[in-house]
Formats: sequence, C-alpha cells, structure tokens
Amino acid sequence: MKIGIIGLGLIGGSLGLDLKAQGQEILGVSRKVSTCHTAVERSVADRASTDLSILTEAEIVIICTPIAQIAPTLQQLVPYLHSEAIVTDVGSVKQHIVTTCSRLWSNFIGGHPMAGTAEQGINAAQTNLFKGAAYVFTPTEENASGIDQLKKIAESLGAKPYICSPQVHDRAVAWISHLPVMISASLISACLGETEPQVLELAQHLASSGFRDTSRVGAGNPELGTMMAQYNRKALLRSLQAYRQNLDTIISLIEQENWDNLEQILYLNQEARPKFLN
Repeated sequence: MKIGIIGLGLIGGSLGLDLKAQGQEILGVSRKVSTCHTAVERSVADRASTDLSILTEAEIVIICTPIAQIAPTLQQLVPYLHSEAIVTDVGSVKQHIVTTCSRLWSNFIGGHPMAGTAEQGINAAQTNLFKGAAYVFTPTEENASGIDQLKKIAESLGAKPYICSPQVHDRAVAWISHLPVMISASLISACLGETEPQVLELAQHLASSGFRDTSRVGAGNPELGTMMAQYNRKALLRSLQAYRQNLDTIISLIEQENWDNLEQILYLNQEARPKFLN
C-alpha cells in the first residue's frame, strides 16, 4: 500500500518508521528539503519531497501538521488526490477539523493517536511510539466506509483503535489532555508568583518527582497548547469550570478544617485513578 505522510516530525516520522518497516511504501512531504533528505536516510520514507504532487498515487494520506494547518494543507492537496484516496489527520481536536475537512474531501476521516513525547522534529521520531496507545477515529455517516483500513493501520502499529463522534472525542480529551495542560501551566505560574525570593529559590531546589510529573505537560509546546484552547474552546471551558468548582470545594474544606471530608475525597480519587490509566 502507498501511504502519504505530510509533516515529518515526531508523529509523522514515527508513523513512517513503523509503517515502512512493515513493507508499506511511504511517500513523505515536508516544508524543508533537509527534512526530506533525513526522512529517506532514516528510513522514515521511501521517497520524500516538498511538493504535494508526490502523493498522486497515495491510497491513504495522513496529515501530521499542527492543528491550524490541517485544513489549509488538505485544500492544497485535493488537486493531487486519487479519487478514492482516504485522508486522515493526527490532530488533538476533531470537531472543527472534521467539519472543515469533510467539506474539502468527502473521504476525510478524523484521527488522533494518543501518543507523543516532549521532543519535536524528525530526529525525535522513534519506533513503537504508538504501541499500547489509544488511536481514535471519528468517521461521519458519509465516510464510514474507509474506517476498516485505518483501524488495520492502527492495529499494525500496536495501538488500540477507538471509534466515536468528533464531539464525544473533544469532550473526552478536554478532560484528560487539554485540561491537564492548563492546570499544569497554572501550577507553574502560581509558583512563580511567590514574592519572597528565598522561598522561591528553595522551592526550585526542592522540587522533585511530584512537581516534575505534575508540571511536565504545562511546560510543553506553547503553540500546541494555545491551539488546543482555540480549537476546543467550548469543551475546555466546560472542564476548566468543573475543575474550578472542585478546587473551590477543597479550599472550603481546608478553611473549615473539615479533615474527614477532605480525606474522603482523597480516598475516592485514589480509587478512581487506575480507571484513567492505560
């Protein structure tokens, strides 16, 4: 099968490494000539170009650009697509993307592999990045016929495919992906608000695994975090407001010295956490 990948960074590059190793013919596209050369050298792609016309024979095209560039990229790609080609993406927001891209190409199916690292660029690409990860697809009634092929690709990567509507996807990731980014960023900002220099300096020296784990996602790619908020605004605000209510409850319990109820909340959280872990 000929598979096109547009955007040869961490996600696109990792997809290329695994799919090419399985014997698929990978056609890569990047804005940079140097990235195209690296893609071929690293066996990310069989052929790579800065020109979208390389994808004329692709049966499946995976757009791995930033969220804001997915629809514009598809619009530029349409003249080169085979009439039966399936196009998907890897964006972390689906409703906006699916609504826009389905108008441009009827055989567009939204996709979102729940995998990644803090690194960026083609040199960060790695094998088995998607092994054991969830891979969500959001077909519409009009394009559901292509979902089986995409599920097989996800399974070949060792990922677990999930099928849902774009709206359900966006509300779910608002809780477990986009909300944690904003909470984590707020944690770092709150710490920087400490007005006593000696306290802040000591806190920075004492910070260990708990702070490192909690603050990690808030220190990620600022552009990606902003796009999460911009394109999933409604669902993210909904989850942020619910989080604020829960935080207010905890503040109130501490102010009232209601240690029994606080402990009960912590017990419930302890029991519930494993259900959110893959």
